[in-house]
This record gives sequence, C-alpha cells and structure tokens, in this order.
Amino acid sequence: MKVESLIRTDKEDWSKLYHGYANFYKMPMNSDILDEVWDWIFNPDIKFYAIGVKSEQGELIGFMHFREMPSPLRGILVGFLDDLFVRPDFRGSGAVQLLFKDLKLQAQKNGWPYVRWITASDNQRARAVYDQISETIDFVTYQMHTQ
Repeated sequence: MKVESLIRTDKEDWSKLYHGYANFYKMPMNSDILDEVWDWIFNPDIKFYAIGVKSEQGELIGFMHFREMPSPLRGILVGFLDDLFVRPDFRGSGAVQLLFKDLKLQAQKNGWPYVRWITASDNQRARAVYDQISETIDFVTYQMHTQ
C-alpha cells in the first residue's frame, strides 16, 4: 500500500469513499457537498489537505482530510484531522497506520506540534487504533446550531 496526496483523477473513487464515510455518520451527502470539499482540497488559499491510501493495484481504499487551525492559548498553528475513512474490506490491513504515519510527516513539515481530532464515542474500532497512537484530552465537544 502507498499513501499520497489526492490528485484530480481520484475524484470518482474519493466520492465513493466519502459517501461511505457520510453514511457511517448518518450525514446526508450530495454532489454540491462533494464538489465543495473537492474544491477545498485543491484551493491554494485554503489550508485543507487530503491524502489517500492506495492498494497494491493502485485503487484508492481510504482517505484522510486535515487542516491547519490556530491554537490561540498557545499562539501557534496546529493540525486538525477532520475525516478518516478506509473501505471496510481493507480495515485491519495497516492502511490507517500508513495514513497516520503520513499525517505525522505532514504535521512536522507544516510545523504543527500536534494534530487533534474527534470521533464518535461509540466508534470503538477507530478508538482502539487511536488509543495506540495518541492520547485523549479531557474536553467535551459542543455544537451550537446557528440556522
């Protein structure tokens, strides 16, 4: 398997995976959202990134979206992992570990001292992996709707 930045020709495979990710979290997905997120990936004015893991046959089997964000209390920029998804038939293959290895390199390259992320509290399979490569912090996440 190999991890690399997504390229424009990955859109169709990425779209299928992103639908799977949205379904997992029971979020609606449509072509407008897909197009917007895809545009963010390639917009040099937005520090939003996407890497993918490809099988030995060159098939996109997983992806990771991450971005830069300020940490005001520290006065530094850090990384934030937004989305991570690996096709169910490739889970347990080491694909997630390869994505995290590359994410760590990307964070170092960008000067981010750490990367944060959230996941659903009942996402036990993912949490088992995260517990091996990171630490939890004692914060509760809130979301305020504005519309």
